[in-house]
Amino acid sequence: MTETILVVEDELALRETIAYNLRQQGYEILVAADGETAITLAKQHQPDMMILDIMLPNVDGFEVCRILRKELNLPIIMLTARSGEIDRVLGLEMGADDYIVKPFSMRELLSRVKAHLRRMKMIQDDADQKGTNESVDAKQILQHGDLVIDNNRREVTRNSQILTMKPKEYDLLHYLASHRRTALSRDTILREVWGWEYTGGTRTVDVHIRWLREKIEPDPANPARIITIHGTGYRFEG
Repeated sequence: MTETILVVEDELALRETIAYNLRQQGYEILVAADGETAITLAKQHQPDMMILDIMLPNVDGFEVCRILRKELNLPIIMLTARSGEIDRVLGLEMGADDYIVKPFSMRELLSRVKAHLRRMKMIQDDADQKGTNESVDAKQILQHGDLVIDNNRREVTRNSQILTMKPKEYDLLHYLASHRRTALSRDTILREVWGWEYTGGTRTVDVHIRWLREKIEPDPANPARIITIHGTGYRFEG
């Protein structure tokens, strides 16, 4: 099945260049020149991925990302002409999966598109395979007090209440919990959870850790489950 990518870019020449190169790779392409159109197209067609410029007329890319993250689960690569860390962090806060600074090579963009789509397909295939097996493998369930991580369902509960998690939040939590009481560097986490192709920087790990703490810690300001190892990374205590 051909994947569909929504390209959201107000600069006509760049939008057409990106769309052309993606079509050459065999993808179905939707295009939008502003945020409002992007939101409408995304909800109507539910694409497999979105390439989203930050600086858009009417509704900017940050707001588009925030709105769509509430309804759709798809990789979002943000584009910007600004290289400041604050934009990168804000994009991650809104739910972006990756971040590319203009000008960029088309080869780099295509590489990242393929990497994110490949990881999403692996997640979906894994979920489909587990869904066909009605038996529950106890080894796929990690329990730490009131926190239960069910890898058969890719589901996390706390006090028997299901927690809403983005795919990467779940992947990160499962990885940490599977290596309980092991000090893990940010680079190791980035490599094992995001994949070697990811170049978004270790700040991505910190942002996702904060999101997880808000969901699984009794007191996020004083975490007892995900411990910071200063100068290194993090350790899951359970």
